[in-house]
Amino acid sequence: MSNNPTVLEIDAGAIKHNLHYFRSKLKESTKLLVVIKAFSYGSDSILVAKILEQQNVDYLAVAYADEGIALRKANIKLPILVLHPQIENFEKIISYDLEPNLYNFRTVSAFSSMIKRSGKKNYPVHIKINSGMNRLGFKEEDIPQLKLDIKNYDNLDIISFYSHLAASEDPKEKDFTKQQIDLFDATSSSLRSILPNIPLRHISNTSGIINYPEAQFDMVRLGIGLYGFGNDKKATSILKNVCNLKTKISQIQNISKGETVSYNRKFTAKNPAKIAILPIGYADGVNRNLGNGISSVYINKQKATIVGTICMDMMMIDVTDIDCSEGDEVVIFDHQDHILESAKKTTTISYEILTSISQRVRRKLIN
Repeated sequence: MSNNPTVLEIDAGAIKHNLHYFRSKLKESTKLLVVIKAFSYGSDSILVAKILEQQNVDYLAVAYADEGIALRKANIKLPILVLHPQIENFEKIISYDLEPNLYNFRTVSAFSSMIKRSGKKNYPVHIKINSGMNRLGFKEEDIPQLKLDIKNYDNLDIISFYSHLAASEDPKEKDFTKQQIDLFDATSSSLRSILPNIPLRHISNTSGIINYPEAQFDMVRLGIGLYGFGNDKKATSILKNVCNLKTKISQIQNISKGETVSYNRKFTAKNPAKIAILPIGYADGVNRNLGNGISSVYINKQKATIVGTICMDMMMIDVTDIDCSEGDEVVIFDHQDHILESAKKTTTISYEILTSISQRVRRKLIN
């Protein structure tokens, strides 16, 4: 276990609170899939998956096969959808009982052939429909051919048809979102009509759950909402922040007026100053553009400005007016507002702030 003083706390109580909130928005019959790709949005996918398994969610989803394999090796038993499987990993997917998303004729054909060779029958798969996002998925014009082909793939068990909303958080895109929902409804109904079983249907992401209750279909996919973010301030305020990034002061430097700090001498003290050095830098996931007075951290609930250039493994903060000592705790973020502020100042989104936290930062489950 690392003794690195920099730690990302993962709040189990907050995860359960957020899960309960989104479940309260669902019909009793609606299943819940939780997306835990990218180390559970930068936290820890195994810790989070264990909590979700205890909370009886229906499905997990990851981006790539290796993420699903790590969960299986940690003894996670829930069904796991692999959202972006690669043909070269199909054998591993079968070995570890993962369920691939098949998104074009090439992947369907290749996976069916591999299942045939393996001697397995009724292997669970999911079919992605492109309803307007224009990433992965079968387009509307592919559906007639897909209907013909599906009949030949009797070794596959289609568990679900699904699609992805492009702008469900944006009220200006309501017409486009409704168009996506209608197209998905029509194409998935057409595909379901020729199958003996009735696959699940799902299109709603976090913002879809909040804004489009009519689009729940049979299942929804909860992503960023689990980690404490809705699609606006009101929705986010009901949720709890899951990830707290904290560190400790390594050293305090007393510098004189006119002295400079860090690379390229970007900070010059206008008066005598007290500068605290923290063992966290851009290799740990703190965006380098937050330095040079752009952003702050928190000591004893007081803001301390980041000064000078953020280094790979260290950053410096001005604590001239703060009562603190070496070894004291420093909060990089422990609230959604802190994360959103960093996102705004680096012209990005909360997802990137969270998923950027390096794997060398120690993870710790709290509550």
